[in-house]
Amino acid sequence: MKTFSLALRNLLRNRRRSLTTLLAMIIGLVAVLLFGGYRSNITYGSQTGFVQNSGHLQIQRKDYFLDGSDNPTSYGIADYQRIVDAVKHDPVLAPMLTVVTPTLQLGGIAGNFSAGVSRSVIAVGLVAEERNRMLSWNDYGVISYAKPLPLIGTREDAVVVGTGVARKLKLCNTLNVPNCVQAPSVTVSEGNPAPDDIAALSALEKTNQPHPEVNRIEMLASTAHGAPNVASLSVVAAENKGIKALDDVYLAMHLVRAQKLIYGSASPQVTAIIVQLRHTDQIPAAHARLEQLLASEFKTEALEVLDFQVLNPIYGQTVQFMNSMFGFIATLIGVIVLFTIGNTMSTAVVERTVEIGTLRAMGLRRSGIRRLFMCEALLLGVIGSAIGVLCALFIAYLINHSGWSWTPPGYSYAYLILVRVWQDMSLLVGSVIGMILVTILSAWWPANRAAKLMIVDALRHV
Repeated sequence: MKTFSLALRNLLRNRRRSLTTLLAMIIGLVAVLLFGGYRSNITYGSQTGFVQNSGHLQIQRKDYFLDGSDNPTSYGIADYQRIVDAVKHDPVLAPMLTVVTPTLQLGGIAGNFSAGVSRSVIAVGLVAEERNRMLSWNDYGVISYAKPLPLIGTREDAVVVGTGVARKLKLCNTLNVPNCVQAPSVTVSEGNPAPDDIAALSALEKTNQPHPEVNRIEMLASTAHGAPNVASLSVVAAENKGIKALDDVYLAMHLVRAQKLIYGSASPQVTAIIVQLRHTDQIPAAHARLEQLLASEFKTEALEVLDFQVLNPIYGQTVQFMNSMFGFIATLIGVIVLFTIGNTMSTAVVERTVEIGTLRAMGLRRSGIRRLFMCEALLLGVIGSAIGVLCALFIAYLINHSGWSWTPPGYSYAYLILVRVWQDMSLLVGSVIGMILVTILSAWWPANRAAKLMIVDALRHV
């Protein structure tokens, strides 16, 4: 305790130098915490978005992810309901699960022939209630932009499209889509109706409809036997999916309707079984258990389990980029703080050479001299870290309530700029410990040099 008291008085003897050193530490720590908090928000926000849409794990036919995304008929899972039931009732997996739901992805051409337009789409057949439960997952408490799909309680032929699809099919006005500008509609003349084969297939879909609908479209897809099939669909809403490339092709429909479009009266299949867990850190245990379950009860099926990082490689690339940037900035600031404190301590040793000789002559050992300077550095580190954390929390609060936003590359709308400092305790604690260690390390060389001074040389130092 006496050493710390003496170290504090030594720091107060030269307040200007101590204040300058503290200022460098505070600015460095604030910069590290703010950028680290920004990185954490992007990382957790991206993970939340991917998990909400694709789950933590997916069970797929082997090689479907690599080669079969455009060929659902060759990579379908036939006995999918039995697999879903087995996963839900497994005693090991059950406590980890939030949602287990089948999905069918397919491609096709959607057309609004009354307006004379069509475009290719990537459709997903889903169970609306279960998909909306997935969209409510928010384990990190981030601001989520996911909205429930308005398919619950709708008819089997109801679909939701991206705003890009609505714009291409000239549905913006009838759907009252905000910020959706479309070219004036061109009415198809009676001499140029829809192609005969598509019109004939579409007519079969419309025979049970008592009233024509304004937002009616047709979707053409290939069946499991390679023949074309057309579904007459009713667009109930258009949603901005955030990423323009997805927004321009997105179409969501009821799983039953998608299965009829692809498989007709044959046995329905799905392309994936989505498994969403309570917490992301449960992925290794759940992945191992799923593989064990599939190998024992469904060994005749060529199935594999993929996690969300494999399914969404852009997530790993984003995390790697942000981590590399954070590491670079933290290293740069650490080096600056290291040399700043080292210079401060070296100057203090030179100025107090006579004092060091006096203490040594009074019987203080070399270790005592070294400990004195190390305690001064430790006090600087603790005080600087405490003030730096408070300043970072204050600035983070201002940023989080500023309403600043930016539009990430490839996205359609802006996201708020947020900084997670207090919410990321590992970042907070790690940065504080790192700053204190850098402070102690920077003081080691000057303190060691002071401890090795000869008493006679120190006392006659001018």
